[in-house]
Amino acid sequence: MPFLLAVSASHGQSGGDVNQRVESLLARMTLEEKIGQMSQSTSMNTPLSDAIRAEIRAGRWGSFLNAGSPGDRAEAQRIALHESRLGIPLLFGRDVIHGYHTVFPIPLGQASSWDPELVEQAARTAAAEASREGIRWVFTPMMDIARDPRWGRIAESLGEDPYLASKLAVAMVAGFQGKSLGDPASVAACAKHYAGYGAAEAGRDYNSTWIPEILLRSVYLKPFHAAADSGVATFMTAFNALNGVPSTGNRFLLHDILRDEWKYDGMVVSDYNAVLELIKHGFAANEADAARKAVNAGVDMEMVSTTFFDHLKELVASGQVDQRQIDDAVRRILRLKFRLGLFDREPPAPAAAEPTPQSLALAERVAAESAVLLKNRNHTLPLSGNAGSVAVIGPLADSAVDQMGTWNTDGRARDVRTPLAALRESLGAGRVHYAAGLKDSRDLSHDGFAAAVDAARRSDAALLFLGEEETLSGEARSRAFLDLPGAQNALADAVKSAGKPLIVVIMAGRPLTFHEVAGKADAVLWAWHNGSMGGPAIAKLLFGENVPSGKLPVTFPRTVGQVPIYYAHLSTGRPASESELGIPMGNPEKPTGYTSKYIDVDFTPEYPFGFGLSYTDFQYGNLSLSAPVMRAGGTIVVSADVANRGTREAREVVQFYIQDETASVCQPVRELKGFQAVVLKPGETRRVSFHLGSADLAFYNSRMELVTEPGKFHVWIAPDSTRGVEAEFELR
Repeated sequence: MPFLLAVSASHGQSGGDVNQRVESLLARMTLEEKIGQMSQSTSMNTPLSDAIRAEIRAGRWGSFLNAGSPGDRAEAQRIALHESRLGIPLLFGRDVIHGYHTVFPIPLGQASSWDPELVEQAARTAAAEASREGIRWVFTPMMDIARDPRWGRIAESLGEDPYLASKLAVAMVAGFQGKSLGDPASVAACAKHYAGYGAAEAGRDYNSTWIPEILLRSVYLKPFHAAADSGVATFMTAFNALNGVPSTGNRFLLHDILRDEWKYDGMVVSDYNAVLELIKHGFAANEADAARKAVNAGVDMEMVSTTFFDHLKELVASGQVDQRQIDDAVRRILRLKFRLGLFDREPPAPAAAEPTPQSLALAERVAAESAVLLKNRNHTLPLSGNAGSVAVIGPLADSAVDQMGTWNTDGRARDVRTPLAALRESLGAGRVHYAAGLKDSRDLSHDGFAAAVDAARRSDAALLFLGEEETLSGEARSRAFLDLPGAQNALADAVKSAGKPLIVVIMAGRPLTFHEVAGKADAVLWAWHNGSMGGPAIAKLLFGENVPSGKLPVTFPRTVGQVPIYYAHLSTGRPASESELGIPMGNPEKPTGYTSKYIDVDFTPEYPFGFGLSYTDFQYGNLSLSAPVMRAGGTIVVSADVANRGTREAREVVQFYIQDETASVCQPVRELKGFQAVVLKPGETRRVSFHLGSADLAFYNSRMELVTEPGKFHVWIAPDSTRGVEAEFELR
């Protein structure tokens, strides 16, 4: 009979209660059972094999990844609880990256909403759906700072800025974990990938990263620190080597910072096969060496590969791994299982989690707030609902799978509403002239162009849906060129020749370079890969039922040659000036002046961080400070008027930036320190205020000390990272 600990409601049990139960159980475990808890497998398939049943009874596995059906998971959990010696439950994990069956926009798209509350609601919905099918651990949020759009996993990121990414990551954690991990509808979140993965050299996935410690602490670690402070249940190591030491064997990251500095008591899991890959990195000599280095660095659970189970027993016996290291890892694993209430209730009956009207309505709202209006010449948008007809053209207009985007593991095409379907429903099929033009985003054939041009000529406006397929972004989907793939540029030329207003909607998983297409378009709406309800969201934006309010969470380059490009850069000793703008792209001018620029393209981005237009006009003015001087430990209030000078009620994301004018370590030309969304009626003006404390001015000096230094600071309240109303104050 299994040893079952006393059952009690886990929702309200104290940390002391959990720790007592953990210690009681740990004292009864064999070394083999402990190492089993430190092992996660992908080998549980449908139906459960006799071999897997036997391994569960023997305590061979502590967790399963992407395992079976809801019924299989329930049966496996029953075996673990009632047929294993100690009755230790299994933990089922899955990549629930941006929704479960209800698919929300990709995380980079959600970041464009700049709406932490909305992002939290999306995560809460995903948690409810996943947990209903037995998933209690999700490998998200990914909070790698990403400043290189060649890297495919930028789609999973929350953008380039540590402040915005931190706020949204904490919101996601709150949504997934709820008020209590013991709630059956809550799941354990996972802060990944720790750390520096988004800075992969040349934007090539899994590649090495070289990040000076001062930059690591100032930028790349900030979202992880915020997530740790917010109580995220787990961390995942990164695939990359950081400064020559793979993250999965990096004791500086996993022990010195995470455990000692941040006092994090949650569980750390490796990424998929990352322990075994220490050998390929040239960091470990063999599997036993890989297991030793990963455990001693601070990895608690090994994902997929089996070096822990195969070698830790002998490593403990030889003294190469301390028994206390094993016990600490298992404590953290068991503590999580107790906090999730897995010991204290029977496995739920198998159940399917279908999207609901409420979840789909939320998905549509997130998709609407995530869309960014990049261009709107002569107020082309919104289109009039009384307009005669529209042409719907392009390979992304009616592709349910591509609309869901990368890592749509449990999304289903039958639940997706595409733009074509939504426009036909809202306008009537007779007013929508559809021609795909291209079979997919990579199609080089022009065979469909004639039908596309004919559809445009028969319509009052042409809606051209371009971008990249879902398979072109995400993990292992790095791109050396960021142009629209296939013959999409040529398709845009052909449709433009019809002479009708051209509205381009781009659905993609990363920033792309589309300068020529944007020049031909009358309006450009950037929609990302926007999930189950992206179609209705786009349709309502195009026809003015909703007003675009998204702001870019990442800088868009003019050309791939500018990468990496991001707003919070340092100044050089010879900064370029606006007087040097106007260089035709790709056409070198006669070099003039010795400043930090290009001779064949402007040094500025195509679209800056924080940028996004509206159907109304917002005006910023009358900035004031509560005091011209801030004392150490003090606070000042920075305020400005934001006025709606247009004709539409709309939401505006108001951004707050600072610059430390002079410091012992050079500081960025601007840093985001706050943002607020306001909804203003036509003619309405609102005073928007930000509180800035001296702690917000702190930075890491050359000795890795977090310090504030006296001096002058600039502040901006702004619509994006390049504009705004400005003032300065002094810190004494």
